[in-house]
Amino acid sequence: MNDQILQILIQNGYIDEAGAQDIADLAKTESKSVRRQVLDSGVLDEDSLLAAMAAYQDTEAIDLGAMTIDTEVTEAIPASTARMYNVFPVAADDSSVTLATFDIVDPRISDEMLFTLSKEVRFVFAREKDVMDRISQYYGDSNESVADMIKSLGEGMTDDEALADAAGANDIASMENAANSSAIIRFVNLVLYQGVVDHAADIHIEPFENDFKIRYRVDGALYEMKAPDVKMAPAIISRVKILANLNIAERRVPQDGRIALTVAGRPVDLRVSCLPTAHGESVVMRILDQTTTSLDLENVGFAEDIYEQITMDIEKPNGIFIVTGPTGSGKTTTLYSVLRRINTIDSKLLTAEEPVEYNVDGIVQVPIDSRAGNTFAKVLRAFLRQDPDIMMIGEIRDLETAEIAVQAALTGHFVFSTLHTNDAAGAVMRLVDMNVAPYLLSSTLEAVLGQRLVRTVCRECKQSYEPDDETLERLEMTRDQIGGRPFYFGRGCKTCNGTGYKGRKGVFEYLRMSNPLRELVNNRAPTLIIREKARELGMRTMREDGIRSILDGYTTVDEVLRYT
Repeated sequence: MNDQILQILIQNGYIDEAGAQDIADLAKTESKSVRRQVLDSGVLDEDSLLAAMAAYQDTEAIDLGAMTIDTEVTEAIPASTARMYNVFPVAADDSSVTLATFDIVDPRISDEMLFTLSKEVRFVFAREKDVMDRISQYYGDSNESVADMIKSLGEGMTDDEALADAAGANDIASMENAANSSAIIRFVNLVLYQGVVDHAADIHIEPFENDFKIRYRVDGALYEMKAPDVKMAPAIISRVKILANLNIAERRVPQDGRIALTVAGRPVDLRVSCLPTAHGESVVMRILDQTTTSLDLENVGFAEDIYEQITMDIEKPNGIFIVTGPTGSGKTTTLYSVLRRINTIDSKLLTAEEPVEYNVDGIVQVPIDSRAGNTFAKVLRAFLRQDPDIMMIGEIRDLETAEIAVQAALTGHFVFSTLHTNDAAGAVMRLVDMNVAPYLLSSTLEAVLGQRLVRTVCRECKQSYEPDDETLERLEMTRDQIGGRPFYFGRGCKTCNGTGYKGRKGVFEYLRMSNPLRELVNNRAPTLIIREKARELGMRTMREDGIRSILDGYTTVDEVLRYT
């Protein structure tokens, strides 16, 4: 526990070591910042906390809401810097700038601002609402700052010696200089900021022969951001590789890395993948923002009957529980929601993942690194010597991993894992196709949860309509079945960027193993027969669960037909 705010509170006698540890644990559990947890827990009010932080950093706390700020002062920092670091300028001259913030500033961030602004930087503290209100008031719409930044990058090509040298240069020194230029640092910060505040799952940076694209994947769909000239691509990509501790001199083989940083006051983890292409390196950054992800089982979005069945099944002493679906369907989030439910002091939980996506107290998490020889099979064998009660395997990919999972279940462990199949019934036969003995699989497999994510209708522009006969025919439904309930779509508005959708929810099918299904598995019955028998026994398919979401007004016909 090394959080500066907690140390300040201990030094001032507001809390003791035990109280500080409680706050740190709660902040981690609830995915909050320590500062927010301190205020929410009522240890002291915001003004008292600001005063304590100001005294600790030998500065002052100000009443920003009551101050009048000149336009010249607000022009002392770019809009992207204000938004990225949640700071607002309150005084400036040719050599220095004073920035109001509401949290302790990391020294690395302070150094970065000193470099990008080319001025001495001093910090004062102000209320969070006042800082955020002033940023919104003076720096307007973030889209404007994107256009301004691209314009300044273009102009900077001629003014900035490093950027001018890097355009078309192939030597590492020029590339490194360009990547560390203030214009490139500000632009990459803006790209990351935009991705986090738009709740993007991925950021794609793609150079082509005569073009350069930056795209965000939001709610499963890709949206393009206005990008600078293709000449800037190598410098921008090199900046990302520097942040991810990758080798910028190596452009012939794929590289993977991670970036941990704070964006708009939120800790964010990015998984970075670089792929050599014909026109440079394509970079994809997967954004893992734990503050926006709820790991409570109640919030996953199960229908009541599925929720009740799952909560019963995960309490069993041994067996295998599989979550299946395509990449990006929320399998890992669902599994962690389940693990958090059963993560009690009297159970030992171990996970093997590639990589570890969520950090949860009380669970021993092991990252898989095949290059170092740390494979799933090797880790799982080691797990069995660690006396676990529950094991989670990131993915069952081969016979060796599947056999170890089965053996673990047979020897009194409960095993959770994922598979990539189209539906729940398909997961059963995928394991048989891997050459897992059917009699072993039928005696250990307890349940398979199939899932997809569909986009939800934007609440701001949601509009009802009565479906026509063609729509009902596509859904294989009758008017009697919908009972006069309206369907919904989104007209498109500023909130949803004109798409009509905002956010996503899961659609599920839950296959519980029973004696008739175990008999079919033993007889190597095809997937279609297993699916029909499961439906006969009460399983609702993903299409049927999707129709439930349509009738409840959450999503559209097009989404359900597209994903189920």
